[in-house]
Amino acid sequence: MAEPNQPLSSRIADYLEFIASKVREMTVDRAATAITWTAVAIILFAAIAMALFWLLVGIFRALGALMGVETAYAVVGAVLVIAGAIIWVRRYPQDRSQHQE
Repeated sequence: MAEPNQPLSSRIADYLEFIASKVREMTVDRAATAITWTAVAIILFAAIAMALFWLLVGIFRALGALMGVETAYAVVGAVLVIAGAIIWVRRYPQDRSQHQE
């Protein structure tokens, strides 16, 4: 902290430096942290999406090798149709309760 017998100009300079560091802490440092974590999140999302894509390609290739490509397409299509039907039925649960009364 500043000495009590410092000249006024020195105290003003110290005070201005203190204000500048507080403003930097509250703005630039927080923004830098947010930008860093946003970049990390984007990279993780891209890596996870790529890993899932290649996992699905691998599963499909394994199914194609085990049971034939046509049957693999049929199995994957059936799974997607069933998943779509389940999502379609559950899309508006509040409408079902009104129609049953």
